[in-house]
Amino acid sequence: MTTVDLSATLKKHFGYDEFRPLQREIIQDALAGRDVFVLMPTGGGKSLCFQLPALTRDGLTIVVSPLISLMKDQVDALQTSGIPATYLNSTVDREEAKARWRGLHRGDYRLLYVAPERLMLDTFLERALNWNIAQFAIDEAHCISEWGHDFRPEYRELKKLRKHLPDVPIMALTATATEQVRADIIKELNLRDPRPYVASFNRPNLTYRVVAKTAPYDQLLAFMRSRPNDSGIVYCASRKSTESLARNLNENGVSTKTYHAGLTTSERTRHQEAFLRDDVRVITATIAFGMGINKPNVRFVVHYDLPKNLESYYQETGRAGRDGLPSECVLLFSPGDVAKQLHFIDEKSESEARIARAQLRQMVHYAETRECRRATLLKYFGETYPITRDGIGGETAPLQVSCDGCDNCLQPRETFDGTVHAQKFLSCVYRVHAKSGFAFGLNHVVDVLRGADTEAIRQRGHNELSTYGIGAELKRTEWQAIGRELLRLGLIECAPGKFTTLSLTSEGLKTLRNRTPIVLTKQIDIAEKNARRRAGTIECDEALFERLRALRRKLADDRKVPAYIIFSDVSLREMARDYPTNSTEFRRIPGVGEQKLKDFGEAFLSEIKSHSAANPRRIFSKDVDITFPKPAELA
Repeated sequence: MTTVDLSATLKKHFGYDEFRPLQREIIQDALAGRDVFVLMPTGGGKSLCFQLPALTRDGLTIVVSPLISLMKDQVDALQTSGIPATYLNSTVDREEAKARWRGLHRGDYRLLYVAPERLMLDTFLERALNWNIAQFAIDEAHCISEWGHDFRPEYRELKKLRKHLPDVPIMALTATATEQVRADIIKELNLRDPRPYVASFNRPNLTYRVVAKTAPYDQLLAFMRSRPNDSGIVYCASRKSTESLARNLNENGVSTKTYHAGLTTSERTRHQEAFLRDDVRVITATIAFGMGINKPNVRFVVHYDLPKNLESYYQETGRAGRDGLPSECVLLFSPGDVAKQLHFIDEKSESEARIARAQLRQMVHYAETRECRRATLLKYFGETYPITRDGIGGETAPLQVSCDGCDNCLQPRETFDGTVHAQKFLSCVYRVHAKSGFAFGLNHVVDVLRGADTEAIRQRGHNELSTYGIGAELKRTEWQAIGRELLRLGLIECAPGKFTTLSLTSEGLKTLRNRTPIVLTKQIDIAEKNARRRAGTIECDEALFERLRALRRKLADDRKVPAYIIFSDVSLREMARDYPTNSTEFRRIPGVGEQKLKDFGEAFLSEIKSHSAANPRRIFSKDVDITFPKPAELA
């Protein structure tokens, strides 16, 4: 196909004028019949790499996906864009399945979504041999590797595809994979001289922040209330936490559902549907939630507890901002969480424990670093940041600039002379231990410093200590933050176990005795919103945007599909910025293909006209657009 043909197909079916980085090259290789390996972060546009070729050649593309709950969502999106696609899984009743089989035999579809265990059934493959199969697309391909973070044994069976259908090219796609996992995918799928494509792992529209975990629920609620219209995911370490958080958030007016392995399949599906359709705006979830989530307008991901490794953290934060609009990733960090994880790690075999400790150290380094968090995260994946001037490496020197997208770059924390505060805290840790003969936790030490009248303090005689009440000038949260920083500085340490108690390290004791000067950093509130314009910002008429959102929701409910399947937030913001008045102008909006123009153009143009009749038209700068990262500069 010619370049013009590819661009025309992109606009006609998907409504976009330009490809994202690497998409065109991947599509051209796929159309040439090559095996292809695609490593592209969430939101990078992986699906288009097999969907567009399926439209431009004869035959059927079979898409292997591990999550049946999301197949309908993906097929609905394709059908809304006028693309013949279907899926076969256990949710389809017998009569409907027969109809779809007949359609497949007639060649009615361009794409078929199916789970690996169903595809590899002998009866399924026998029938598939009669179809004109043009390509296999193996989504979430890292599931085939035992070295991956989400290994699924049923994916191993896919290696037999080469034997049954040796001439059909295979495209393997994943959003996150180390070098070892990449090699495993290529080997296990028997890919033939695959062309590897590795996109940048940088997500410029995401802001990364780490906040000291002091009063976690209050911090989370303040964050939610400061973003009343935003949709997001809160990841927790346990099922119990997801349930208690959801209960409390609902009581405080934040519509929330849970997602974890303890729910029945139907409950998980129901909760996920409610989230996808914006019936609830928050999901509290364990790591069981998220793979393949296609909801583009997740505006924040909060980690309520510390993830076990950076790969999981990156994958989970990647569910925010898939549409390229500014979104936030917040990690609530407490050294106590580290101690809890170490306790669990100690129960593993020695070989497993060694790997888990190394991964945890990398995670803690990310949480505690004062350097650019984006650079730290990308370095883990072998990518250098800042990206060089040409964007892809070479001899050009890196640009030593702020990433403009993490707390350490946007708001380098102010420092202050914390010697007196540090002395008070260290002295209190020392004295409660000397008085009772054993150590106490952070909250108890803070209570002693602030002169709290608690039963625990009276019972142990800690109200008689010289450090009792000497810290009344600071808030409880401020003392907790100081305690956490002294932990990070290695002056005190957490004991592992059920109760995380504090004790002085040898360096802490030395600092206390010598009155060594200590520089501390001021903490930043979790609810704070940075005023600086972020990558991906689209300024628009917010009142019109809200009207268009309401119209989109009504149309989606009528069709029983998630709202973003009608149009993304990006499309609505562009409408609310450009005020299109006719079909020609409406067609220029990103995401408006021929089918969507036909189905929805009149309704949205009417809404824009109605708003414009009652409100003055506003003019917006066009100098900030959706930014997608360039190909990776691999170390």
